[in-house]
Amino acid sequence: MSRGRATKALTVGTLACVLALIAARSHAWKIPGGWRMASATVLKAQAASPENAIYSMLDAARAGDTRAFLESYTGPIQDRLRQAAAEATEPAFAKYLRESNAAIKGLAISPPERASEGRVKVQVEYVYADRNEVQFVYLIKEGRRWKISAVDSAQRVKTLVPYGSPVTE
Repeated sequence: MSRGRATKALTVGTLACVLALIAARSHAWKIPGGWRMASATVLKAQAASPENAIYSMLDAARAGDTRAFLESYTGPIQDRLRQAAAEATEPAFAKYLRESNAAIKGLAISPPERASEGRVKVQVEYVYADRNEVQFVYLIKEGRRWKISAVDSAQRVKTLVPYGSPVTE
């Protein structure tokens, strides 16, 4: 095979893999319904770690998926959020979730600190265009999933280099 053909074949193969990954991601990594499997139909483990639980909650908020957002929580905080969603109506609450998370430019999650058996504390830093905020999130393991049981108020932190600053030498 000539060098030109090998390059084309490699390029087409890479492009095919990228398109397949995009298609799989856009369908939430679900196995087609025709497959009969005893295990769950979702390939990636949902909220299998405290970090994944936080990312899942934020993804649900950005998408305005109130059901998934509320399922990320447990205990009294979940009850308060369910009540707020019911009072605001689901479309209004979904809009609130999307708008309140639209300003987040980035996220830094520290490794979980074990508080006790099945409980952890995680520091989450939210990066906005004009500031950074740090918040402690407390999670409880329920079955195989981690769920958020409490959150501290967010504290503003001083940033050395604001988000979007031009890079100079």
